[in-house]
Amino acid sequence: MNKNNSKKKYNVLVVDDSPDALELIKRHLSSCGHTIYTADSVQQGVEILRQTAVDLVLTDLNMPEVSGMDLIRHIRDNYKTISIIMVTGYPSIGSAVESVKLGADEYLAKPFTKQELLETVNEVMEHHNQRMVGKASNLGSYAPPDGMIGDSPAMQLVYNAIKKAAMVKATVLITGESGTGKELVARAIHYQSARASHAFVPVNCGGIPETLLESELFGHVKGAFTGATESRAGFFQTSDKGTIFLDEVSETSIAMQVKLLRVLQDKAVNMVGLSKSIQVDTRIIAGSNKSLPNLIQNGRFREDLYYRLNVINIDLPPLRERGDDILLLVRHYSTKYAEEMGRKVPDYSDRALNLLKRYSWPGNVRELENLVLRLMAMTDSNTIAPPDLPANMRSADFTSQTGMDRTLAEIEKEYICRVLENVKGNKTRAAETLGIDRKTLREKLKRNK
Repeated sequence: MNKNNSKKKYNVLVVDDSPDALELIKRHLSSCGHTIYTADSVQQGVEILRQTAVDLVLTDLNMPEVSGMDLIRHIRDNYKTISIIMVTGYPSIGSAVESVKLGADEYLAKPFTKQELLETVNEVMEHHNQRMVGKASNLGSYAPPDGMIGDSPAMQLVYNAIKKAAMVKATVLITGESGTGKELVARAIHYQSARASHAFVPVNCGGIPETLLESELFGHVKGAFTGATESRAGFFQTSDKGTIFLDEVSETSIAMQVKLLRVLQDKAVNMVGLSKSIQVDTRIIAGSNKSLPNLIQNGRFREDLYYRLNVINIDLPPLRERGDDILLLVRHYSTKYAEEMGRKVPDYSDRALNLLKRYSWPGNVRELENLVLRLMAMTDSNTIAPPDLPANMRSADFTSQTGMDRTLAEIEKEYICRVLENVKGNKTRAAETLGIDRKTLREKLKRNK
């Protein structure tokens, strides 16, 4: 089993009409930290794919109405990066082989053990990661735009997309979890484009009350409403010949979406209190941390506006999928805040760095920056160690390390490190705690180095 690959976490969709099979696979994969979505039919699976970013699909072959073969065809016709494992009974091995020819990455024969399942998933996802690295390598290496940190394959794809988006005038929809840096991408597109000498105006649509949003975006004339003592241009006018970034566009009302659609169609705005339209030459970039197709299904977002915005889509990877970029960001923010505080840039112990790399970072880059700032402000020592990190980060690591896939040497090494940290590196006290002499401790440290 590839141990490094097994540390990565994926979004996995399991499609099977057997509740028992769904529960079994979900339990096994969830124990490794993967996020699992389940569907008891191909139709339900297709709906989940439409609404959710999925890395891997495990699908049964024989299901009523629509088969696993049909699901494979659908995935290969509509998604470029999703990996597929076909799950089948022994009598259907021939069909499973055919499914691989059709586009599945691997097949798994029932009945299977937990180890067989995990090994197959890890092998398929290792190949998936290699493909992503190869794809990024084929694009060449791009220097990060100003303000962006990272050189992982996932970010190289983003930098390439930024470069291409900057060369055209089309609208751009930037998607990704909260805290992944959507505004930084929007700025990079603007400042690499022909509009760079004009204004870049970021607008947090979710942070402006609905009653004020129209006035803020389109401006108002004197007397348009109570308190309008003078005319004022809106964000669209101030970004004329430049770029406006509508962050969290998913938070706008249906009524506001109608007005935004008109701006996209007519290149004109109506100031509040003025019936005459004003032409604007503004490039629109929108951002959302929610699934707009899902909101469309729920009647909360206009489908026509979505297609107007989603001419070019840039999907930002979550921090947990960016590998060593985490360490680059830690160093960057440590240096930044050390300069601001007039102190030395702290060191991080190997254990602390491993904890940071293995943490899931639900708040992404924003969470990492806030953590570094807190560590810089609250830690007296010039070396950041595991006890300095938040309890939830340490406990998450402990939970992830309680599986049965580790060697005895790995467990021993971890325990020795924990004891040494607890006694602040005193080898005599550590040896006493471990019940061994200093010579044996030195030999174990040398062997496990």
